[in-house]
Amino acid sequence: MDTDVITLSGLRVHGRHGVFDHEREAGQDFVVDVALATSIAQAAAADDLRHTIDYGALADDLADIVAGEPCNLIETLAERLAAACLRREGVQRATVTVHKPQAPIAQHFADVSVTIERDRDMTSGLRQGGAE
Repeated sequence: MDTDVITLSGLRVHGRHGVFDHEREAGQDFVVDVALATSIAQAAAADDLRHTIDYGALADDLADIVAGEPCNLIETLAERLAAACLRREGVQRATVTVHKPQAPIAQHFADVSVTIERDRDMTSGLRQGGAE
C-alpha cells in the first residue's frame, strides 16, 4: 500500500483540560496538529471524497473531543485524539500534537506541546473517548 500523509494543522479549540481548578473552570485554547498516514491513490484516481479522509469531518470530531470531557494531562488528550483518528477507515498511523500555549507556567514561553505517534496495531490499549 502507498503511504501518503494528510495533515490538519492549527486546529484551535477551547477546552477545560488541566490539573488546576482554574484551568477546569475558565478553560483555555488548545491547538491540535494531526498527520494521518493513509493511501490517497484511489481518491486521486476517482477524484472522489468517499475514498479519502474527510478533513472537515475529522476537524469536527477532534474539536468535539477537545471541547468535551476534561482530562488532567494533554498526554491523555493526545491519546484520545489519536484513537479517534485511527478509527477512520484507511488511517494506518496518526501523529498527533497537542499544544497548550496558555499553560500555567511562571516563566515566559511560546508553547508547550506533546506529540505522539500511534498506529492501527497500537489502538487496542487506547481509551476510546470522543466522537467518531
